[in-house]
Amino acid sequence: MSRSKRKWDHIQHALATGQNSNTGLEDIAFIHQSLPDAFLDQADLGTSIGELSLSSPIFINAMTGGGGERTVQINRDLALAARSTGLAMAVGSQMSALKDPGEAESYRVARRENPSGIIFGNLGSEATIDQAKAAVDMIEADALQIHLNVVQELTMPEGDRDFRGALKRIENIVSHSEVPVVVKEVGFGINKETVSMLASAGVTAIDIGGFGGTNFSRIENARRDRLLTFFNEWGIPTAVSIAEAASLGKDIAVIASGGIQTSHEIAKAIALGAGAAGMAGYFLKVLMKEGLEALIEEINNMNTELKVIMTALGAANIAQLQQSPIIITERTHHWLNERGIDTKAYSQRIIQK
Repeated sequence: MSRSKRKWDHIQHALATGQNSNTGLEDIAFIHQSLPDAFLDQADLGTSIGELSLSSPIFINAMTGGGGERTVQINRDLALAARSTGLAMAVGSQMSALKDPGEAESYRVARRENPSGIIFGNLGSEATIDQAKAAVDMIEADALQIHLNVVQELTMPEGDRDFRGALKRIENIVSHSEVPVVVKEVGFGINKETVSMLASAGVTAIDIGGFGGTNFSRIENARRDRLLTFFNEWGIPTAVSIAEAASLGKDIAVIASGGIQTSHEIAKAIALGAGAAGMAGYFLKVLMKEGLEALIEEINNMNTELKVIMTALGAANIAQLQQSPIIITERTHHWLNERGIDTKAYSQRIIQK
């Protein structure tokens, strides 16, 4: 099967399988504030991810590219939505275009339609320094995502089977890159030990890509004769992975992703320690089923709702939202405590103004 055909199959399977919505964010609750001392119009959504300053913590995460004209249209529309709403966006893996230059247009369209926006390039951990530079140059990227997708590759009938040397390759890319490098999981979560190794390699931002969103093992199993069903429930839930990554401190920026679909879930992710939240599957569904204008309206509504939530909590900005007291219950509470992360500390804190 051609890489282009596989890319389009991934889009179709993603829409068909949907999202698990078992992110662990259902185990997180804000502690109500009756005297928030806040003003809605003063709520500031600005945030930073490493060296990048964003006007909103919401961004359009990597989805596609390299699948012919249909993926050109998707990335064109996503770029138009990003331009209209001021969001950052990431393109899908650019390896397709590096192997077949004819596919480059499906990525370049994002920069052409959003010339002043923040756009992330994207490659897998098998990439070389030269490939990383070519991916950045292709779309004049402001940052480069390096995605980790071991379980997807192992489930993919024609996927990679050798993952040796990935950390060293990432370290080399970081040391030679002229733009920030973000390491991203693709739906199976990142634990704190992995985050620590990546930080030691010079990575300053992690997109945890937790379990609970688009399930790439289910997508790849749909393309197999003999199913690897044990991978369908494999991974670290989004809420757990955010807290694990954030437990290492402020030296590494945390991006939440993996099944996030609402402004309330974005707020919870930030309270767990994320500085931004990436959304892919949900935005793709809105775009494909309702169109570009509906997607723009949804993003604008989510930004407004996030400000409403911040005002109810007494948080004037994203840094204060990160300090909001929360209660962690059920499986997420158990998992974090087993991993040595103090859940009580989240419930006892107060917003410093």
